[in-house]
Amino acid sequence: MTLLSVLDFASITEDGSVAKSLDHSAALAKKAEDAGFHRFWMAEHHAMPGIASAAVSVCLAHVGQATSTIRLGAGGIMLPNHNPFVIAEQFGTLDAIHPGRIDLGLGRAPGADGRIARALRKDLHRSAEAFPQDVVELRALFEGDPQLPLQATPGAGARIEMWMLGSSLFGAQLAAILGLPYAFAAHFAPAALDEALATYRERFEPSETLDRPRVMVAVNAYAADTREDAFYHASSMDQSFVALRTGNPGRLPKPVRGYRDDLPAQAQTMLQATRSVSAIGTPDDVRQSLQSIIQRTGADELMLSGSTYDPLARHRSLDIIAGMAGDL
Repeated sequence: MTLLSVLDFASITEDGSVAKSLDHSAALAKKAEDAGFHRFWMAEHHAMPGIASAAVSVCLAHVGQATSTIRLGAGGIMLPNHNPFVIAEQFGTLDAIHPGRIDLGLGRAPGADGRIARALRKDLHRSAEAFPQDVVELRALFEGDPQLPLQATPGAGARIEMWMLGSSLFGAQLAAILGLPYAFAAHFAPAALDEALATYRERFEPSETLDRPRVMVAVNAYAADTREDAFYHASSMDQSFVALRTGNPGRLPKPVRGYRDDLPAQAQTMLQATRSVSAIGTPDDVRQSLQSIIQRTGADELMLSGSTYDPLARHRSLDIIAGMAGDL
């Protein structure tokens, strides 16, 4: 049976606040845990007016207090923004607070423009080039490798499940070489999905922690009692994506009925391409779409993405999807 998990952006709505957003994230994590989902991940984004999860490790500590069994993780930490030693300390601390429940998804894309790079005091181009070495160093820090000049405390010996994230062949190749599980970001960049998974599986080299390829695919998923309601709630995320791609990022807007119908042709094409790997609609629609995605990708796990203006609408969606888990 394919595992199901949840990706959260801690979206800040037009009439919301950071505090409300983080409280909604904690409630969503509890809902996911109660419904039987495997993981709850949060994503790192900086200087985004509609996303409250910039400090991912702090957010996960908060969410962890509302849950007790579901795995918690970063989907992901953009390692070029950080020092591996500091990330080892942060996630080692999380493992000490919530032992045996912490995941660390690592991405190479900095998710930052030049202004943010300056604010972070980072040369992001050079940091991105050093990404493979930084991943190896981070894994060694968690393992407490005695050859390291300095041990991370907390960090050394932490039971962190590391994942490689990606939307291109680079992450797939690196995950294969290092013997790490691989998560593909089909929820926003599905174009290279099939090629990346094939590359990862063909080149995979077993490691001490993983003896065979392990694949997760992130997809947009909204289920509601009617198709109209599902696309209505999904329209908030659609609006946010179009705004981001056209250079006008903002807070999560209120849903709009028939939003896609009124878009200019260029925006419709962009949205259709980006949302080509998704499951939106009635329970039957979503079941069939998820089954098709699993058949296409052979995924061991699906990470369900998607923010709703009304948090209870996403709770309802998770309940619906949880009910079909045995059919996937």
